[in-house]
Amino acid sequence: MSARTHRTRMLGAAAITVVTLTLAACSNGEGVRDEGASAGSTSTSSPTASGTPSPKADGGTSTGAGQVRPAGSGSKGSASEGQTGGAAGSSGTTGSSGSSGSTGTSGSSGSNDSASAHTSCSSTSTRMTATVVSRPLNHLLLTVTNTGSKNCDLTGYPAVRFDEAQSVPPAFEDSKPQAVVTLAPGESGYASVLLAAADGSGAGGFTAKSLTVHFGKGASAARPSLPAKGVYVDDSIGVSYWQSTMADALTW
Repeated sequence: MSARTHRTRMLGAAAITVVTLTLAACSNGEGVRDEGASAGSTSTSSPTASGTPSPKADGGTSTGAGQVRPAGSGSKGSASEGQTGGAAGSSGTTGSSGSSGSTGTSGSSGSNDSASAHTSCSSTSTRMTATVVSRPLNHLLLTVTNTGSKNCDLTGYPAVRFDEAQSVPPAFEDSKPQAVVTLAPGESGYASVLLAAADGSGAGGFTAKSLTVHFGKGASAARPSLPAKGVYVDDSIGVSYWQSTMADALTW
């Protein structure tokens, strides 16, 4: 018998011995357990006390291989959206306070001022003075001051009469202002009177001792005082329209 044949027989006998021992162990209810496999199966399928699988330790839900999304993350998003919407709604309601701006319409009461028509200035609500000026020559300055409590208008030009003159002198049309002169209480308006030609070329001259000034047709008249010696007047006489400043009045 060769050595190779001898080894083969010995190996066969050993294999038979192992099988025999294995069968004997199985018949006794004992076997070999794979501790690694057993532990793995226990971790994946061990039941809870209620018989249902236990949840994941972190309470999350699987969103993909190896990824876990925290539980309730979706509900947090919806809650924040609800809070944002609520905040937006509350801020929107505060906008309604802007409606209080409608009270600004009460400012329309200011239209009462424009609605109230200005009255024409008259001798009862004004004070008038007549002053002879040195420049320009032969000029008389009329000053009207509003002594009333309301605005009044100086319209047109003054109609002046010296002594018992039958007519009133004409106005210098170029002196007509662009707007009516309105006097607030305490304010003054002005007009000038050219009494006589500066070069003495005028005719029909005389010395007047009194003056009557009408504010307009049918209006009451004022009678400002003249200097004691009177003023010399000839047919060159003329008047300016009412002006808002003394300088404008004395231009004519």
